[in-house]
Amino acid sequence: MKVPTKPWTLLYKIQQEVIPDAHHYLNEWREKANKIPNEELRKQALSSIKEKTFHCEGGAVYGLLAGKECRNIIRFIVAYQTISDYLDNLCDRSTSLDERDFRMLHQSMHHALTPRKEPENYYQYRNEQDDGGYLASLVLTCQNVLEKLPGFQNAQNAMHQLAGYYCDLQVFKHVEKNKRVELLENWFERHKHEVPAMTWYEFSACAGSTLGIFCFAAYASYRLKEEEVSVLKNGYFPWIQGLHIMLDYFIDQQEDREEDDLNFVFYYENEEKMVERIRYFKEKAEESIRSLPDCKFHQLINKGLIAIYLADKKVQEDKDLKRTAKRFIRFGGLPTLFFYLNSWVYRQA
Repeated sequence: MKVPTKPWTLLYKIQQEVIPDAHHYLNEWREKANKIPNEELRKQALSSIKEKTFHCEGGAVYGLLAGKECRNIIRFIVAYQTISDYLDNLCDRSTSLDERDFRMLHQSMHHALTPRKEPENYYQYRNEQDDGGYLASLVLTCQNVLEKLPGFQNAQNAMHQLAGYYCDLQVFKHVEKNKRVELLENWFERHKHEVPAMTWYEFSACAGSTLGIFCFAAYASYRLKEEEVSVLKNGYFPWIQGLHIMLDYFIDQQEDREEDDLNFVFYYENEEKMVERIRYFKEKAEESIRSLPDCKFHQLINKGLIAIYLADKKVQEDKDLKRTAKRFIRFGGLPTLFFYLNSWVYRQA
């Protein structure tokens, strides 16, 4: 199966193949979530699928890199992203704000990348316990797909490293509010030698994406050399992942203000600085994409991500966000405008 390199062929593949497959697997998880015995766990599992379907739809696009393994990779991506969204809900709604609890829950994301690792009781530090095997089933599904991929062994360490950044971020950003920034700043101090010059809140944004893991899973469908692993990791982390999450926080500003939630774009001194840095991340992302295999595909995905976020109704309904969004579309170029218009029409349907 040829990897799409034009906006219209990519959109056709997404709408005809990727989204139907992603919805098929999501529906299976929705059925399982419906049978969770504990009421609170059931509520959060169902809510995470309902409210964050677009995370799985977006991530599943990476299946198009996997040739004949496309459906299998989408199966992995949907399961892994469903774990991520479910745990995010559990941490968001936590009353204990217990770091041990968040750390234990997120062990499941490492175990999902470790075939043959027995699932554990990820709920051991919380009151809600009985999920009827839901989280363990998600973990095992990921393991079963990865175990059969010829390139997985070489990609596994890099996937764990990206998952490590992601899990640390999720733990630190959900603890008590007065501890969050200090924990995130100290965490950045320990890792800043691993990334180009940036702030603690930009590093946090780079850590908050699962795109690099999905990209690795897709390329692991083929035999991967170690040098190719390094190219892929440096291609996605930090710049592409950082751009993705900064846009996510950009569209959530109003909601996060109302709920007094942590939002990394609030730490810029003004809007001009935010736009300047997001533009810089976009330029660095494009630079790193040039070194990737199938670089035209990754360029389209990067521009498509900008468009999908900016077509979000949160942006369309807020005149200040919409004004800034138009600046992002301009520096995204014509494919961004094409995806933006398509996404906007798709959301009206």
